[in-house]
Formats: sequence, structure tokens, C-alpha cells
Amino acid sequence: MGRVRSIWNGAISFGLVSIPIKLVNATENHSISFRQIHTEDGGRIRYRKVCELEDREVTQSEIGKGYEDADGTIIPITEDDLAHLPLPTARTIEIVAFVPAERIDPLQMDAAYYLAASGAPAAKPYTLLREALKRSNKVAIAKFALRGRERLGMLRVVDDVIVMHGLLWPDEVRAPEGVAPDTSVTVRDKELDLADALMDTLGEVDLSDLHDEYREAVEEVIAAKAAGETPPETPEPARSGKVLDLMAALENSVRAAKESRGEGADVTPLTSRPAPKQTGGKKSTSTTPAKKTAAKKTTTSSTKKSTAKSTTQGTKKTAAAKKTPTKKSTPSRKRSA
Repeated sequence: MGRVRSIWNGAISFGLVSIPIKLVNATENHSISFRQIHTEDGGRIRYRKVCELEDREVTQSEIGKGYEDADGTIIPITEDDLAHLPLPTARTIEIVAFVPAERIDPLQMDAAYYLAASGAPAAKPYTLLREALKRSNKVAIAKFALRGRERLGMLRVVDDVIVMHGLLWPDEVRAPEGVAPDTSVTVRDKELDLADALMDTLGEVDLSDLHDEYREAVEEVIAAKAAGETPPETPEPARSGKVLDLMAALENSVRAAKESRGEGADVTPLTSRPAPKQTGGKKSTSTTPAKKTAAKKTTTSSTKKSTAKSTTQGTKKTAAAKKTPTKKSTPSRKRSA
């Protein structure tokens, strides 16, 4: 990556310490841009800036800013007006507090910027702030002005660089009212166990392995049309129909995840086993087979439930053992775990 151009020059105010810095975009947009065209002849559709009073197109040098009042009156605001705002953050990232990172709601996170030390004299105070942030395990909350308005920011350390995340003001984050389901729903332990098994089967992922498949597909279409070829067609996805049985859907999801990883896909259907209905217990041992085939973590948890169940319900132990032979091996699994 070549040298990145700074978008803002100023200083970090750290108490009485001033650290000259340059603001650099930490992210870049790889989206494919399209132009608007006239579908009949392919001509470009352009937007022109026209003065409503004179009914003529104006140049950029003739355009300024104005605020529209409630009655429709336009109040001109010049760049000189904005440059002389009585704000200490006009050219300063003013640190106001240090807080634990978990205090920051991810909903507030906005654009990210790298803060680069500006010049040799800035290296020492920059390093001081960086190491202080590392040792404190906290992030700095700051106020700064950028693109015509004052903003909130969070400073943290990535490798050896101080990064600033723009934050939305707290009153800019909407409360989640009316978003959660308003229907009363009961989630059974067996359903949670299968959801845990699915999570364990899917496992983790290296985020660097993920990429934008949509953009790649669009690039293929553009390349094909540029070469006068027929664009590739995406096959129709298989229609699975409406899911009526949540347990069956979870079992099928675990099976599909294991098949995609090249693992054995034997998932014993929990709904087909009669043992849970006979015991009548809330936390049924019927989750054991699914957890055994899905993941070690869930197997251990389910095994403990099965052992406790068999101890307290001795009268049904023999019948349950005949129907579910896996219980005989439960103690040995527990010892090996």
C-alpha cells in the first residue's frame, strides 16, 4: 500500500501535553461504482447544479452554505463563520476521560482513523500516550471537530499505532423499542442444547479468510460483458420450504455443518426417541446422542445431566438403559473428559 494522504492535521490534547498528529483513514471502500445511463442509447445521466432564481447552471466557486429556517428563510453561513467557532476542538482532539473498553456500546462505533505523529518532536509524547493506553487497558474518550461538526471519538492502540474510532453521540443511538418479539415464547432445554451443538460444530473462523463474493461475482459479469460473452448465471438455490419443526431444522443444520467440514454427519434425531416422554423430566437425557456427535463441550454437559438423572430416578434407570445403550458408557466418557 502506498503512502496514504492525511485528511486532517491537528493535535491531541493530553492534559497540558500537546501531540501534533495527522489523521489518516484506516479503512477503504472496495465497492464497485456504477454510473447512471440512459437505457435507450447508453448516454451518461449527470446532475447539474442550477440556481432556482436565475434558472442557470452555476460553478462550484459560486456555491456556498446556507441554513434553512423554519419559515423557509435561508441564512447564509460562510466558511469564515465556521472557522471562528468558539470551540477548543476546532484543531484539537481533546481527551476528556479514560474508561474501560467494555463501556463503549458497539452501536456507537463509526468510521476509524489512524493517528500518525506529525514530525520528530511528536514522537516522544505520542509514544507516551500509546504506552499509557496499553498499560491501563483503557481507551481514551475525546472530542474533535471534523467536516463541519463536533464529534465524539475513542482512542485505542492497534499494534504500535493509536487508532481513533468516531463515535455517535449517545442521543444518536435509537432505543430498541418495539423490535424484540412481543409474543411469549418458551425455549426448551433440548432446543438450546442443539443450538449449542450447532455453534460448536460451526466453530470459529479467521476473519482474514472471508471476502466479498458479491463483488467478485459482479466483476465476473462486467468482464464477460466487456468481452462480448454471456455473463455467468447463478444456479437457483434449493428450496427448503417452510420450517415447521425447529428441532428438525437444528438437527439438519448440525448435519449440514458437519458434512461441509468433511466430518461424520450422523446426528441422532432427538424427536424420534421415546425415552424423554417416559421419564417426564424437564432436562431430558435425549440430548446426549446429538451432543455426542456434535461437539466435546456439549457432550460433557449433557453427560453430567444424564448421570444426575439416572441417580435420582433409579426406578426408571433400567428401562432407560435398554432404550438408550449409550448411558452405559456415560461414566467412562465422564472420566476421559
